[in-house]
Amino acid sequence: MNFYAVRSIYGFEMARTWRTVMQSIVSPVLSTSLYFVVFGAAIGSRIPQVGGVSYGAFIVPGLVMLSLLTQSVSNASFGIYFPRFTGTIYELLSAPVAYPEILLGYVGAAATKSILLGLIILATASIFVPLHIEHPFAMMLFLVLTALTFSLVGFIIGIWADNFEKLQVVPLLIITPLTFLGGSFYSIDMLPPMWQTVALFNPVVYLVSGFRWSFYGLADVAVGSSLAMTALFLAVAIAIVAWIFRTGYRLRV
Repeated sequence: MNFYAVRSIYGFEMARTWRTVMQSIVSPVLSTSLYFVVFGAAIGSRIPQVGGVSYGAFIVPGLVMLSLLTQSVSNASFGIYFPRFTGTIYELLSAPVAYPEILLGYVGAAATKSILLGLIILATASIFVPLHIEHPFAMMLFLVLTALTFSLVGFIIGIWADNFEKLQVVPLLIITPLTFLGGSFYSIDMLPPMWQTVALFNPVVYLVSGFRWSFYGLADVAVGSSLAMTALFLAVAIAIVAWIFRTGYRLRV
């Protein structure tokens, strides 16, 4: 393992975060704070407690997951797409750097940014609502696994996209809608029985449910199922990335 190469890629990607701190950190935190103000204060005051938890506190895990998913995909996809766009990816591919080392550098940096952002949003949320984390280890486990999984998804999107428009299609038209419909702002138990069944086909439901359970002990699906589905998503993403590197899909063109 060439740790110098991994550290170089990782350091370069992390340095880009600090150069664009307004876009990378401040903007997502401000956007999420607006959700707390609108949903937590304005709407939450008119909604009774959900499972014994105030509505403002109930939506915190969903909002963190919303930011985590979108930022993981965005950071990883742009991180690998931009070298392809400028042509510098060929210098990297011709260097004595193995594919797993490239993957560790880019995906590790994207996941680190997302985890950092998620923790900042949690700290910000504590200003608006009282937070209680019943299972901190499980919370960090879901946070890390989700960040890694969707950073891999973003890496795949960055390889697949051949223009900036395609780079935004999947996050805007697929990831964000699935997150909003995945129980971020409500419990799927509130839905009619038919729609509860339909919601179980949404993979984000398992991520949000498991993450919310780590806070309040409330879950729409069994925690074991949430963890198993998260591990399955991670394994599928790793398998797709392995296929991309094995075949050179969109890397050698």
